[in-house]
Amino acid sequence: MTQQDQEEGGIRHCGMADRAEMLAIINAAAEAYRGVIPPDRWHEPYMAGEELAAELTDGVTFSGYVVHDRLIGVMGVQRRHNVDLIRHAYVLPEWQGHGTGSRLLRHLCRAAERPILIGTWAAADWAIRFYERHGFARVSHNDIAPLLRTYWNVPDRQIATSVVLASPPIVDGAAEQLIAGAKTR
Repeated sequence: MTQQDQEEGGIRHCGMADRAEMLAIINAAAEAYRGVIPPDRWHEPYMAGEELAAELTDGVTFSGYVVHDRLIGVMGVQRRHNVDLIRHAYVLPEWQGHGTGSRLLRHLCRAAERPILIGTWAAADWAIRFYERHGFARVSHNDIAPLLRTYWNVPDRQIATSVVLASPPIVDGAAEQLIAGAKTR
């Protein structure tokens, strides 16, 4: 990305009217998972239109990064009980590595008033490194399944092949406290 592109780019809210562009970005970027995540978790398309509509209906609020009137990256946030979840972070492959994802993540984190959790595939080492570079820390192996079951709606197979990262880091029983707080809301 050139300096001029960076200056002309910006972040905006995305919604149902952006569905086709969002799906194109998500499905193009998700190709990185092909052959990396378990084959039984890969499907075509990676995200269908109905699934994106369901995520929007379920409260995932998307922000998108736009350059020259073109949406090039999207990232969602979802308030769940007592945390904010970063959901569906994708950047067009030709724009990856130019700071788009970082800008979107910083934007969403600035607006967060509660702990932030991110779930991703354990085999997606590039995604894990990205989040760690931005101050997120992996939760302990024993805390992954309880957190995923409390805050996400994913099948057991996905739980078995995922990691959770948190900001601020979750240490020494904090996951149990967080989960207990979710159940009282």
